[in-house]
Amino acid sequence: MVQSSSLGLLVAGPCSAESEEQILATAQALKADGRVALLRAGVWKPRTRPGQFEGMGEKALPWLEEAQRRTALPTCIEVARREHVELAHKYGIHTFWIGARSTSDPFAVQEIADALQQDDGPIFVKNPISPDLDLWVGAMERIAARVETEVIAVHRGFYSMRKLFYRNAPDWELALRLRSRYGNSLRILCDPSHIAGKRELVPEVAQQALDYA
Repeated sequence: MVQSSSLGLLVAGPCSAESEEQILATAQALKADGRVALLRAGVWKPRTRPGQFEGMGEKALPWLEEAQRRTALPTCIEVARREHVELAHKYGIHTFWIGARSTSDPFAVQEIADALQQDDGPIFVKNPISPDLDLWVGAMERIAARVETEVIAVHRGFYSMRKLFYRNAPDWELALRLRSRYGNSLRILCDPSHIAGKRELVPEVAQQALDYA
C-alpha cells in the first residue's frame, strides 16, 4: 500500500506483516529510497467472514520494533481495540491508523481513543465504509480530543453494491467536502491501493488524487 498527498507525506509497506524477513527487507528498501516517512504493515487484519487470514497479531510486533530500530522509520499499524494499542506500546509503536470498519463504529473509535497516550501519533483515520462525512469527522474528533499530535484523514474509497471498475468507489466529492470544511488545517491522504483493487490501476488512482489536491 502507498498513501500520498500533495504535501508530500508518503506512507508505504506491505498490506500484512507476514514474516520478519519481509518486514526488515521492506523497511531497509524504503529507508534506502529516502522518500517514505512511515513504514506501515497490517498486524491485525479484520475480515468480513471468519476462517480467513487475520494477520500475525502480537507475533509481528517485535519484527516492526526491530525494523524501526534499524532504520529509524516510524512504524504504523492498524488498531481496532484497546488491547491492540496497549500491545503496540509494549513494542515502542506509537503511530496508528483506524480502519474503515472501525471508523464506522463510534464505540470502537472511543475505545481506541481512550487507550491512546497524548504523544501517540500521528493518527490516521480512514473514511468509513459508507460515504458518511459526519461519521468520518466524528471519528477524527474523538481521536483529536485525546492526542496532542496530528490527526490525518485517509481517503480509501467507499463500499458500493454496484459493480465498479475500481474495488471501492472513490467518491472524490466527499473528500473535497471534507477539505472544504477544514481547509489546510487537515491533511488528507489517498490510499490508492484500496480504491483501485488492482496493482495496475494504482498509478491512475494516485494521479487522480494529485489532480484533486
